[in-house]
Amino acid sequence: MHALAHAGSENDNVHRSRGDVIQNFIMRSRRGFLAKLSVLALACLIAGCSALRLGYANGESVVYWWLDGYVDFTSEQKPLVKSQIRQLFAWHRATQLQDYARLLAQAQQDLQRPLTAADALEDYAALKKRAMLVTDKALPALADLALSLQPKQIDHLARKFAANNEKYRKDALQGGVEERQRFRFKKFMKQAEYWFGDFSAQQEARIRAASDARPLDNELWMADRLRRQQELLRLLRKIQAERPGREAVMTMLRSYIDAVFNIVSYDEHKALFDASQDANAKLVALLVNIATPQQKAHAAKRLQSLIEDCRALAVQ
Repeated sequence: MHALAHAGSENDNVHRSRGDVIQNFIMRSRRGFLAKLSVLALACLIAGCSALRLGYANGESVVYWWLDGYVDFTSEQKPLVKSQIRQLFAWHRATQLQDYARLLAQAQQDLQRPLTAADALEDYAALKKRAMLVTDKALPALADLALSLQPKQIDHLARKFAANNEKYRKDALQGGVEERQRFRFKKFMKQAEYWFGDFSAQQEARIRAASDARPLDNELWMADRLRRQQELLRLLRKIQAERPGREAVMTMLRSYIDAVFNIVSYDEHKALFDASQDANAKLVALLVNIATPQQKAHAAKRLQSLIEDCRALAVQ
């Protein structure tokens, strides 16, 4: 089983299963607002793991209320947005869930063999491909939404970003290097224990060493986060002012989302991003390779529950 979340970021979430990677790849705040919207259906699929069917059943409402919190829909926008979300979920259920079940089944099989860092990087590429499928399907609705936004709604989005950034500063920009390393290690172990169960002290020591070896520059990730947010706000204000055609807006949004999903978006960040990606791939490989047969069986059972839910949802 391979897995790699973008790490070395403020999130530093590298998790063990493909399903968990999907959840965190989408929901981490470094990612752009439009990109998160376009793949939030995937998050609803995975969220809550043990209650997947319930979470997916409520996914349309989750997406709507999440998005409304960012832009504060007008009465005219509400019915159209709800309709578009409903259509996206219908398409997703009919065309994507069986593929997820196959992906998770492959993950079960991969648990039984050694994992390399290259395997983990390959997994990220497969994940990105599936996320972009949802993005492409959502692009027309995203373009309609962007064209309908009013200046006050873009201002509302800016304030929401500012509030989120303040929370991030409190979470990620406090303390020294040792405290920050400990914080991201604990977040990683919380997810690792969900999938694999308890780890021995010896295992934890090896995982902690690999975790601490990852590059750590939360200030740079904060700068990256702010830059992406400002680019989106500028883009939305440009669309609102110039009112280009729908196809042109789709092209503009697709370019922005492509940049969001590209880990090396800015040349000055390339060295850190490359080192972070490589270090996280090694951490994931270590985690799987030191897991005991009992721990791997625990992960396989978690995955089987997801597989069964994906298959059941796909035929409903």
